[in-house]
Amino acid sequence: MMGKFKELLERKPLSLVVSLPENELALARAAMEEGADALKVHYNVGHRASGNHFGPLDRYAEVFRAIRSEFDGPLGVVPSGSIDGARREDVERLAGLGFDFYSIYAHHLPSFMLSDLGLDPTFAINEEYDASLVTSAAHFGFTALEASIVPGKEYGTPLSFADVLKYRRLVLQAQVPVLVPSQRKLVLEDVRVLRDTGVKAIMLGAVVTGNTKEELRRAVNGFRNAVDSLNRPDYIS
Repeated sequence: MMGKFKELLERKPLSLVVSLPENELALARAAMEEGADALKVHYNVGHRASGNHFGPLDRYAEVFRAIRSEFDGPLGVVPSGSIDGARREDVERLAGLGFDFYSIYAHHLPSFMLSDLGLDPTFAINEEYDASLVTSAAHFGFTALEASIVPGKEYGTPLSFADVLKYRRLVLQAQVPVLVPSQRKLVLEDVRVLRDTGVKAIMLGAVVTGNTKEELRRAVNGFRNAVDSLNRPDYIS
């Protein structure tokens, strides 16, 4: 059976995913109300873009269930910021908590996570990866690639054509849908450019959404409108 996240990426020309800066129901509600197609949360990881550290799964299980109870779209999770931290006993609980997909750096992904966990598997690469390696992802049944290829010291700077060329190369090589997280300070004009590279989703994170409910609401609303204007059947680029 096709998972929710895979179905979304296949159905929509361009999707809007929101990576919550903190695991809070209020932030999830704001993202939902402004039209996020999918949500992503974290545990057991330090998050460079937001500066937040997310603790163990048990600390958030209740809020994850609450978000799931109110959101019927794809709900994803980053389960660790290290290969040692990706504990089997936690990862095997994720489907039962209502998660639809996971996202984790390839070098943090242990072999047991290559088996069927009842989740759509997605993986991330950073700027140090050999981009030609991603051609093998489809062989292992991955749903999508998260192109987290901006160096940490450049977070929050504008999108450049050099970035666009790298995203386009990944789209051509990956053979699975490519997601672009907002490591750059994306603006609404970037939506059409990213769509034209062939990426299947824009993932808004703390660099664009900020950390407050009001900032997140404004950002998601603006990008939702920009994505919808491109997805209209009568849109001419």
